[in-house]
Amino acid sequence: MGRRVGIIGCGQLARMMAQEGQALGLEFAFVALGTEGTACVQDLGNVVRHEKGTDAATLFRALGSPEVITTEREDVPLDLLRALEPFCPVYPRPDAVAKTQHRLREKLSLLESGIPVAPFIPAENYHEVSAAIRYLGYPAFIKACESGYDGKNQWRIDGPAQLERLRPELGTLPYVVEKGMPFTREVSIIGVRSASGETRTYPLTENQHVNGTLLLSRAPALPRDGEQLDIAQRYLQTLLQDWDYVGVLAMECFVTPSGILVNELAPRVHNSGHWTLGGAATSQFANHLRAILDMPLGDTGGSRPVAMVNMLGVDTVPDTANEGVWVYGKTRKPGRKLGHVLLLDDHGERLERRIGEVLAELYPEQGQQYAASA
Repeated sequence: MGRRVGIIGCGQLARMMAQEGQALGLEFAFVALGTEGTACVQDLGNVVRHEKGTDAATLFRALGSPEVITTEREDVPLDLLRALEPFCPVYPRPDAVAKTQHRLREKLSLLESGIPVAPFIPAENYHEVSAAIRYLGYPAFIKACESGYDGKNQWRIDGPAQLERLRPELGTLPYVVEKGMPFTREVSIIGVRSASGETRTYPLTENQHVNGTLLLSRAPALPRDGEQLDIAQRYLQTLLQDWDYVGVLAMECFVTPSGILVNELAPRVHNSGHWTLGGAATSQFANHLRAILDMPLGDTGGSRPVAMVNMLGVDTVPDTANEGVWVYGKTRKPGRKLGHVLLLDDHGERLERRIGEVLAELYPEQGQQYAASA
């Protein structure tokens, strides 16, 4: 009987984690929260639907008494994570997940570790948001402290008229108002730390978004901005140590004229690391499992430049030559992440041409626009 891992969540990240874990001889069980769909993890392990009021002991037994429990998402109930801790280790630790669930807590935690972020002001209603923008200036970003991802519950404000039009949408909720900072590109870095303290980081990745959702990642990011990789690695290593973190942690950053600013964190395997499935010696999914089970971590290096193209709202496998297509088995919805395509090539210009070809095939209406901005 193999070592068993419990995963909270049944989406594509849980799916890829379990698929990569099969090569390690691991068994899996999944927790479906509320009405969450389970198609992504079908036939990959037992699925237990968590009903409100179910005690942790009952849930733990239903999962088959796993050796460790992890999560594929940060919007998981903290009380559930903490209730499961007496039965087995829960990684990442609930306190780390709590910091990343709330934008203000996250930014304050980053500052406590000496890591720079864009200037920001907390606000709780339209009038406080307006006052914050008057102080910070335009452009500014309004971001809900909770339930904000892939462009949801986030607004860019370029002038007073735009702010006024937003008035009906802003309730009495916690927000963070950020100063819009000029940046040359968006990058991310993924690190992993094991239960015994071994750490590794993946190469810096350059990302392109559309409507707030990741469209394209390239790794390694071209080193055209000085010592970016060393700085990002240092920031990430600091967080891994300060938080006594276990598992994969992703850090998204802006490259600005004054240096790297951290935008946000994800306490889990991350979309901008999907390229590691074919472009790194050990994928982020396999290393996350190795870390939480305190196994030796695998090599995070890659031998060839790689690109990952997200399939947003489309799930038809492209005919364009590629090095791998992952389709998640989710119901098709506009803009939803339904899969991704990997491209590896030793020649940069040829890789860029192939990226354009895949974008044009996946998005015939927007392909040329996407390719031009890529």
